[in-house]
Amino acid sequence: MSDVLTSSAVWRAEKSVGITGHTRHLHNPSPISVGFNAPGMCKTLTFGPTALAASIARTATLRDAPPEMLARWGDSALTEVEWLIEDGSTFMLTQHINSLADAERTAFAGRVGAGVTDLLMNALGYTWRDNAACLSSSLAPHADFIYGDGAVTDYGVVLAEARGSFAANVSAATISGQAKRKYSKQVNPHLAAESPHGKIIHGYSIAFGSRPGSAGAFLHAAETRISKPRGKPPPSTEPTPSLNPESTPTSLALATHRANFSLMDAPSIVTWIDWVRAGGEHPDAHSPVSFLEIPYAGRIFLASVDSLWPFHGYSDWLDDLWHDPRMWRHFPRRRPLRRSSDGFAGWFVMEEKSAGRFLNALSAIIRDGRESMPATIELPRIEPAGFVVDRGEGGAVLPDSEYAYALYRDGLALLGSPPPRRIVGHRTWSPQDGMLDN
Repeated sequence: MSDVLTSSAVWRAEKSVGITGHTRHLHNPSPISVGFNAPGMCKTLTFGPTALAASIARTATLRDAPPEMLARWGDSALTEVEWLIEDGSTFMLTQHINSLADAERTAFAGRVGAGVTDLLMNALGYTWRDNAACLSSSLAPHADFIYGDGAVTDYGVVLAEARGSFAANVSAATISGQAKRKYSKQVNPHLAAESPHGKIIHGYSIAFGSRPGSAGAFLHAAETRISKPRGKPPPSTEPTPSLNPESTPTSLALATHRANFSLMDAPSIVTWIDWVRAGGEHPDAHSPVSFLEIPYAGRIFLASVDSLWPFHGYSDWLDDLWHDPRMWRHFPRRRPLRRSSDGFAGWFVMEEKSAGRFLNALSAIIRDGRESMPATIELPRIEPAGFVVDRGEGGAVLPDSEYAYALYRDGLALLGSPPPRRIVGHRTWSPQDGMLDN
């Protein structure tokens, strides 16, 4: 890293961060689940401000707090990363980081560390997520997140610990040491334990850091080593993986989409998810939720009307807006994120098929009763956009696009540039009847 300090500019360019260290840690037994093979670690992770901001918001909302509160938790992420991270292809903090109090700088580093971890886990093929606080109600140290899907499908789930550091003494050695220590203290003790979403069969500790005033960053990934069996392996007692690639543990899907619909500012849906997960008072069954269908980057996304219009209980304006695109320019948002140059606030939406499949599955659980909730549901996966990895086969370069957005395997997206000033329709979700065509 060179000692350079440049004038700040709002971050727009994609950045490539190389994996500066990768260690594998022994565990007995190994493998924890016979037949599981961890995905190969990437060489480089490339992402833009929208993707990092989206992952910061995604990880921050994996809580059981009120959805209205969590929706606002994600509001500042895009502003923070744009102004506190320098523009250009090399990772570097802006001079504004020096204006922050020590506690806020530490907190921002932690948020970025969590965001980078989420990007890396998605790049490795993991889709569904939850906060690892579900492992224990005690204050015992534990990792930050649980992930499922991808290579771990039908075997269990994996743990992921996130660490971020922006300090003057940051180096490859310090970041490596942090990743290894966190793995030993907060990942390793929980391996082979049972979680609400399945057995923990693998673990990661991801540490990310950069020195203020210097260009470059360090990223170390520590993970569980899987030993190769000697001689003829014993007969497997593990379940045979299913042939359905869309099979998803219901508990993990509910945790994931609670965070997603909180970010989309759809509290009514979160209320139903909470009832399905934990019981309590039965929500109002006669309160449908409306969505706008927004065309963007060759896909259709659903945007929650709750976050867009203060009179969401009155539906006639939807038809007016649909048939008169001129109204779009006058369409206010209740909760704009402030941006520096283009005036667009950023917008959490969900890919239409992903949202529809989940909400129909949620309605089926509501109709049948939470006591008969299935162990798995079938949900689609989306090819991610807005971040990419290089596994040593070539440069990790994001494809050129007029769109600035981040799209995740579960269907959640953060639109970082304005969509066309038109909508193509609207949909309504009924808790009892599922998705309705309008």
